[in-house]
Amino acid sequence: MKPRQKRLMFIIAGLALVAAAVGLVLFALKDNVSLYFTPTQVYHKEAPQGRSFRIGGLVEEGSVKRQGDGLTVYFNITDTAKSMPVVYKGILPDLFKEGKGVVAQGKLQDDNVFHAEEVLAKHDENYMPPEAMHALEEAAKSQSGVSAVSSPAAAPTLTPAK
Repeated sequence: MKPRQKRLMFIIAGLALVAAAVGLVLFALKDNVSLYFTPTQVYHKEAPQGRSFRIGGLVEEGSVKRQGDGLTVYFNITDTAKSMPVVYKGILPDLFKEGKGVVAQGKLQDDNVFHAEEVLAKHDENYMPPEAMHALEEAAKSQSGVSAVSSPAAAPTLTPAK
C-alpha cells in the first residue's frame, strides 16, 4: 500500500469510530430525556404512554388527599383548562401547597393517573416554569380571550423532593 492509501484508510477508520461513539451516546441518552407537558397536552394524548415525562401546573384547590401511611399523596395538577390526577409516594417538598406551582416527573399509567417519581415545588412567589406560564396564558386566552397572567421576574429555582 502506498502512504496515501494508508492515510485514507486511517481517516475512514477514525470516522467510523467517531460515528459509532456518537451513535452509542445518542442511544444511551434517548432514555434519559424528560419532556415537559401540561394537563391539556396530556388530555389530548400528546404525552408519551409508558415513558417518563414531566407534567406541570398548579396544585388544584381541595384536591390533596393523604393516605394513612403518611407517604402516599393524591392530588390534581391543573393548567386552569384541564386537570390531571397524580399519585406520589414519598416526602413532598416543604413548599408544596394547594394553589401553588408544581412540576412532577413520572409516567402516565393505563388508568389515566400520573404516577410521579419526583415532585418539585417553586421557591418564591414570582417564579413559574416558562412552559407552565405559557400553558396558563393559553388557557386564560381560551377562556376569556385575554391573557391574565404576567411574565415571571425571578430566576428559576425549584426544590426536588427527597
